[in-house]
Amino acid sequence: MIKILLITAGGMSTSLLVTKMKIEAQNQGVKVDIITEREKNIEGLIGKFDVLLLGPEAHGALNTIEELCHGQYPITVIDIKDYGMMNGKNVLNTALKMYNEFYKL
Repeated sequence: MIKILLITAGGMSTSLLVTKMKIEAQNQGVKVDIITEREKNIEGLIGKFDVLLLGPEAHGALNTIEELCHGQYPITVIDIKDYGMMNGKNVLNTALKMYNEFYKL
């Protein structure tokens, strides 16, 4: 099971994206656990995820989050077009690619 943490500034539209990502994971036969959290709560989640995605609205926290994670996880900001279109397939595929490359699978 791949654990994906999606960091958001607000969270309202993120639930729709997560739903679409979970549907795509099912379609691909991939087991994922996707959790969303506000950027201010990241410290309590260290060690509880494999891949970290930031919503475009949270991109300002990227450097701080990278420092907190000390290179232990792959981290990126979700493409703004994919986020705006709620393209769960592309966002999931980005997370899976990051996971496979980072953990050399």
